[in-house]
Amino acid sequence: MLDEIRSRIEAEIAHLTNELTVVLPKAIKTAVEHGDLRENADYKSALERQQFVQARLGQLTQRMGELSKIDPDSMPHDRVGFGSRVKLYDIGMAEEVSFTVVAGDFMDLDAGQVSLASPIGRGLLGAREGQEVVVMLPVGERRFKVLELLTLPQQLGVSGEE
Repeated sequence: MLDEIRSRIEAEIAHLTNELTVVLPKAIKTAVEHGDLRENADYKSALERQQFVQARLGQLTQRMGELSKIDPDSMPHDRVGFGSRVKLYDIGMAEEVSFTVVAGDFMDLDAGQVSLASPIGRGLLGAREGQEVVVMLPVGERRFKVLELLTLPQQLGVSGEE
């Protein structure tokens, strides 16, 4: 999972760097050639996009730094945390659901991913296999039983010795 996140970040960094160094300078140059910059929507749009790209690159660089600090050896091997794959029984809906707990930047509900910062992610954090958890959602309380748990250290083959 860490490698997948790293490659997604690296790909986005490469794309945004190209946009910042190649695409946007051309767009700005073209807009400048059109004349009066005070009322030039193309120029303003290109500058706003440039600021956005610079800010996003800063966020991604910070995220890469955070990823490099993740030590699977120090992560719990028996509780839900970042990178955990969990199979749950939704008691109220009487159905099984599966999630992977991810960072908010890379959440994809269609792929069965929930953010650590989401109500479900926060509610599951620290839960053990077999445990029942109560999650407070905007629509009310929901109860889940953790049927199966595969933590990030287990996925990476890190020893269960803490």
